[in-house]
Amino acid sequence: MVDTSTKSISLNHLGIKNATIRYQLTSNELHQEILQKEQGVESSLGAIAVNTGEFTGRSPMDRFIVKDAITENEVWWSKINLPFEEDKFDKLYTKVVDYLSEKEIFVRDSYACADENYKLNIRVVNEHPWSNMFAYNMFLRPTEKELENFTPEWTVINAPGFMADAAVDGTRQHNFAILNFTKKIALIGGTGYTGEIKKGIFSALNFILPIYKNTLPMHCSANVGAAGDTAIFFGLSGTGKTTLSTDPNRSLIGDDEHGWTAENTVFNFEGGCYAKVINLSQEQEPEIFAAIKKGAILENVILDDNGVVDFKDTSITQNTRVSYPIYHIDNIKQPSIGENPKNIFFLTADAFGVLPPISKLTPAQAAYHFISGYTAKVAGTEAGVTEPVPSFSACFGAPFMPLHPTRYAEMLSKKMTDAGVNVWLINTGWSGGKYGVGRRMPLKYTRAMITAVLNGDLGDYRYEDYHIHSVFGVAQPRSCPGVPTELLSPRATWNNDEAYYETAFKLSNAFRHNFTQFEEFANEEIRRGGPQRYAH
Repeated sequence: MVDTSTKSISLNHLGIKNATIRYQLTSNELHQEILQKEQGVESSLGAIAVNTGEFTGRSPMDRFIVKDAITENEVWWSKINLPFEEDKFDKLYTKVVDYLSEKEIFVRDSYACADENYKLNIRVVNEHPWSNMFAYNMFLRPTEKELENFTPEWTVINAPGFMADAAVDGTRQHNFAILNFTKKIALIGGTGYTGEIKKGIFSALNFILPIYKNTLPMHCSANVGAAGDTAIFFGLSGTGKTTLSTDPNRSLIGDDEHGWTAENTVFNFEGGCYAKVINLSQEQEPEIFAAIKKGAILENVILDDNGVVDFKDTSITQNTRVSYPIYHIDNIKQPSIGENPKNIFFLTADAFGVLPPISKLTPAQAAYHFISGYTAKVAGTEAGVTEPVPSFSACFGAPFMPLHPTRYAEMLSKKMTDAGVNVWLINTGWSGGKYGVGRRMPLKYTRAMITAVLNGDLGDYRYEDYHIHSVFGVAQPRSCPGVPTELLSPRATWNNDEAYYETAFKLSNAFRHNFTQFEEFANEEIRRGGPQRYAH
């Protein structure tokens, strides 16, 4: 057995010299470190609350991939995957490890990928204890036996206090997150936002798994029913991935990052969940609320003098979050692996209020919507946004996908066909009008729709049971158990056909415009999977 309290490790091979290394501290020990260093406070729920500083979200314009022999001809170089020079990386790396030398730093050995055949050993080196606690929560935790001969394959070096000099270092500004696939390092500096740590490894796996392991990486949540049927939920931030997959009647596989193997199994990359907590309530999301206890980390929330969290207060950011180890949820699949995927849900928060709350997609439509990855930004989430703005993120996770989106789409299409999966588009956004006029689809009705699908209540497509949407061409059910019939038709909820169709055409045009960048890579069938009508 390894006594992690006395085991000493050296980081000299990384270039970090004479540091005081706090290795493999427990969650409780890190909790106390954060309090002692006054880097966080304990909330009334027991969870530690921290402020991530200048950055309260990822900074996609400051994410780079080193362009080298491994990546040069594989990565889709674009405004998403920005190239970084090898020699610039080496010089910046030296500066960061010099910065960390002679400091007290927190080191954790962990791994990603719950399936033994795909396991990726990771060493995380953190400047702050709360970042290390985040790594404890979010990555998989090795047993004492696994730690005895642990050899890290990838290393995450995280130095929020180090500020780059853009003019000298080749970054855009003082913060950066850089992946080096040859050296197997994720180098993060100038930002305390913990999501950069988890998404750094996710991005690495999104390159490694399809190229070397014939496995599709997915920005999705997943759960499994008593009969062993796995459901997959794709969606961008704020569309309901974590909420809808956390179902008391189904076992949670994971809430954000998964792989779909050639053996038709689905495995979680992570060992925890990272949920948005804006407007969180115990009544609406009891499982997530109950997970906020000692061992969890709340980010950028507002507490009163008694440590009570105001989940409605967004004065620091709209992107308030909690990270917790997956075992804080009672009903989980152990290990985090599911078989036999039967239903895929594409989640979108349509702030234009024109997409049906649920619709069934053909294989061509599924490929089109996967490549498009639509949701909408609403007023208040970004400076200057006063009207809904369509937001497209290929594969429902473009910022983390180093390869061309069509490579992931082709893998998904083949897997959907081979496995005979049903694909559904779920609008968790607005009904009865766009944002500011209509209202958000009540969570209880969205849950009822998903339950109906999982119970087999919506059946196969037949004209008597489904209506084809005249603009988007998707099949919307005419009835659904537990859902008022009038809610199933977005046009009917508007009570104004002219305004509805004007808005629907506006959104269909946005889809069409966005897809022009992919048309040369998509076959005719996929191109036909998009909206059927456009404004002229």
